[in-house]
Amino acid sequence: MFAQAGTLWADLQQTFVKASLPGFAMGCGLGFFVAVLTDRVPFLQRGLLPLGNLAGAVPIVGIAPIMVMWFGFDWPSKAAVVAVITFFPMLVNTLAGLAAAGDIERDLMRSYGATPAQTLLKLHLPAAMPFIFNALKINSTLALIGAIVAEFFGTPTRGVGFRISIEAARMSLDMVWAEIALAALAGMAFYGIVALAERATTFWHPSYRT
Repeated sequence: MFAQAGTLWADLQQTFVKASLPGFAMGCGLGFFVAVLTDRVPFLQRGLLPLGNLAGAVPIVGIAPIMVMWFGFDWPSKAAVVAVITFFPMLVNTLAGLAAAGDIERDLMRSYGATPAQTLLKLHLPAAMPFIFNALKINSTLALIGAIVAEFFGTPTRGVGFRISIEAARMSLDMVWAEIALAALAGMAFYGIVALAERATTFWHPSYRT
């Protein structure tokens, strides 16, 4: 890892910074937006949820070659794969969280004369925060895995997935293990950042009370 630090850093930038993070942001953001829209318009639940289920059921090895043909060999195709696989967990968890508020709380907001926007911001979104962060933690690992697997189907001459496939073919197992260790460290760090953000945001939740 020390002897090939430059190569490892370039691979990490290609896979994690350029592919995983943008795809994570796009997938989670779109999943959150669609969940809020679906929760506000019950009619959409019958139309959008089956599409969300379809997106969650498609395997990475099925969509990665298609994304490479659509968006090219560089990082945009990998970010598109990550966006697709992170969309469904965010959609499902956010919908469950938005429905977590009890009937008593809903009646209280109505008795206060709260608008739908006020009810969403002051009741439904706070109740959904633990569910949203659960999706973010799941997606923090899925994003890196998706980007690495997508690189097996075409990428520039850098990237964690590209390096693993090339060095494994050369039987350079020391480099393969270095890339695996680097990916594991990056994934744990990303998960830890999300977990710290969750603790700072949902400190009021019963699970954090002592």
